[in-house]
Amino acid sequence: MIPYGRQDITQADIDAVVGVLRSDFLTQGPMVPRFEQLVAEHVGARHAIAVNSATSALHIACLALGLGPGDWLWTTPITFVASANCGLYCGAQVDFVDIDPHTYNMCPLALERKLIEAEKTGKLPKVVVPVHLCGQPCDMAAIHALSQRYGFKIIEDASHAIGGKYKDEFIGNGRYSDITVFSFHPVKIITTAEGGMALTNDAELANKMALLRSHGITRDPAQMTNDSDGPWYYQQIDLGFNYRMTELQAALGVSQMARLDQYVARRHALAARYDTLLADLPVITPWQHPDSYSGLHLYVIRLQLGQIGKTHREVFESLREQGIGVNLHYIPVHTQPYYQQMGFKSNDFPEAEGYYAEAISLPIYPLMTNATQDEISNGLRSLLV
Repeated sequence: MIPYGRQDITQADIDAVVGVLRSDFLTQGPMVPRFEQLVAEHVGARHAIAVNSATSALHIACLALGLGPGDWLWTTPITFVASANCGLYCGAQVDFVDIDPHTYNMCPLALERKLIEAEKTGKLPKVVVPVHLCGQPCDMAAIHALSQRYGFKIIEDASHAIGGKYKDEFIGNGRYSDITVFSFHPVKIITTAEGGMALTNDAELANKMALLRSHGITRDPAQMTNDSDGPWYYQQIDLGFNYRMTELQAALGVSQMARLDQYVARRHALAARYDTLLADLPVITPWQHPDSYSGLHLYVIRLQLGQIGKTHREVFESLREQGIGVNLHYIPVHTQPYYQQMGFKSNDFPEAEGYYAEAISLPIYPLMTNATQDEISNGLRSLLV
């Protein structure tokens, strides 16, 4: 089966991990800070906090921004459930903003309309989480302008987007948000096996997230409530979590960072080739906003079902039967049973549901050969022509 995504592990990666295994530190050593510094410098952010998953990063980002009971978090329905669940973890309520039909990201016009109505009822969001679906950045300038008008904080869920750019600057630099989150899951652009990172330009937010990732415990005398009892002393000053990244993961991340730009460039070459191979088929290929340089984590097509004579499911299952590991990103979060119990209904977000009815993620990863890509396009062609 051709996977929709696949990690690239080189001998240099293996050597980096083995080096840590032979060192004095498997956790809480020098490699995590090195990885944090490397990513922060690459994207142009002041602070980076590495954790064990992007979900953990979203959680501590929300807590650092003070999200809690009585507050609202808004995000897009076309995302993995973690983008919404992070608000629920904090005791907040969650709502969604429909997507732009071209980029499939949160629509700034829909966001503005929803904010106007929310202001009338006193239910403005405290935090908005735009998600850079497939690696293409949202219209962050427009969303940031709305945050200035309506007073909400912004967490960019850039789990798909490390190495991408918005307005010729790397995603993660914090120009239009309070915190940005990256994912390093194996199918993402670079991997640490599992892992995530939160980046910010605000030292207070960075310190808060660093505290929360490790049980709320500090050894910094400046943060303690009384004098230290001795060199062994620490204090728990907040209710935190065990969200730490290991030295093994960080070593893999440091090694992978050396190839980040190469990986993204290869994804762009594959996407451009897909655009050509699929140009005459009854599908809509991904549209790229001129302000964006996508990380291209995913290559999503939309089937023009009225021209095909097959259902969405039939095409999907037929591709799987051919050994082509297509996927679907994502089932709209508001249609999940857990969220429907909160009162969300089908047709609440029609653009998101229209996307879901037609979308298929084709395989894309840096090690994909042209021959494999030809096999994928030919398999799709056999079903649609």
